[in-house]
Amino acid sequence: MSRFSSLAAWLDWQQTLHPKSIDLGLKRVAKVAAALQLLTPACPVITVAGTNGKGSSIAMLDSILRAAGYRVGCYTSPHLLRYNERIRINGLEATDAQLLKAFAVVDQARADTSLSYFEFGTLAALQLFNHARLDVAVLETGLGGRLDAVNILDADVALITSIGIDHTDWLGEDRESIGAEKAGILRAHCPVICSDPRPPASVRDRARQLQATWYAPGEGYDWSRATRHWCWQSAARAYDVLPLPGLPGAHQLQNAAGVLMLLETQASSLPVSRAALEQGLSSVSLPGRCQQVEEGSVVTVYDVAHNPDSAGQLLALLDQSGDYPSTRVVLGMLADKDVAGFMTRLLPVAGHWYFADLPGTRALPARALGDVLCRLDPQQHARCFESVHAALAQVRSDAAAGDRIVVCGSFITVAEALSCHV
Repeated sequence: MSRFSSLAAWLDWQQTLHPKSIDLGLKRVAKVAAALQLLTPACPVITVAGTNGKGSSIAMLDSILRAAGYRVGCYTSPHLLRYNERIRINGLEATDAQLLKAFAVVDQARADTSLSYFEFGTLAALQLFNHARLDVAVLETGLGGRLDAVNILDADVALITSIGIDHTDWLGEDRESIGAEKAGILRAHCPVICSDPRPPASVRDRARQLQATWYAPGEGYDWSRATRHWCWQSAARAYDVLPLPGLPGAHQLQNAAGVLMLLETQASSLPVSRAALEQGLSSVSLPGRCQQVEEGSVVTVYDVAHNPDSAGQLLALLDQSGDYPSTRVVLGMLADKDVAGFMTRLLPVAGHWYFADLPGTRALPARALGDVLCRLDPQQHARCFESVHAALAQVRSDAAAGDRIVVCGSFITVAEALSCHV
């Protein structure tokens, strides 16, 4: 019998089940997965780790593989508007009914084992995938890699995206330490693709220790961009005049190039035609990643960037998007982020700042954001608001025709903003 009859009730309870919201380690989740017979999936597994670019890379993988006719399961986090977004089977989000059934199965199997919110969701995703007759499962690590719940499965191929400084309380203070944690998803003698153009030595060293086949930009594959297309090549294959990815931003070619190399390593078991490759690249979409929306006479850009590297990618896109009389930034962030580093990247383009309080205990108060900005540049114009909705209402009132609004700093910030249109 199910413990709860609604998805909201299940999720609220899961957040209280374990004493720590983040408790890295594999023993608890592996024990329950073993009871559910989830540790030996019937299809190939692709695991993706990294600081930035995971969601975009998985969206491209999913789009291309489905265009090639494969049945794909994707597990990603966090979500923007609905928890259901985290689990997708053949392009469709898991329904409430599917999630309720999976949660009940996990709950019964765990007995007295305590699980975190993320562990519970991971097991539910694997349970749904186990009955979905998938051709391939794509799993995104939630935090790090080595001790992340998805790492209970052995990846047939691993993708490490761009590595930057984030989650330092859990992963370490520098790129080498963080890279070592991400490299925990690697498996012996299996391919690993690192799409970061400057891979930390710790990732390469781990691949060497495991005798994993190593690929990185300039090491096994390369790519270049022309005005309206791009080219990619490896030792075995070359593609010229490829369509640009449907996701905006020059940095998406770095992600796409890694995705193509991953697909190349799996060509014998998951062949993809050029037509499917082009269709998948062109049609891919992902809300909240440099998502640009024309709202009346004002352009609004929604981006989940929340660390300095992703802020730099956002800045590059804003610089390339044309001239605007004013760029107004709606910002809400969590307290464990490099707030000063993030703001510094956007100072060259920001004309006005609208700081918003976010829900939850991890949020940084809007006034604290204002204090950081004041230390960086006392001449900047800023106001504080008790919510993203209040900040948006004010910025839309202030914006003149032709202005640009940028909403960023956290998944939570973008989700709150996008919910205004749902």
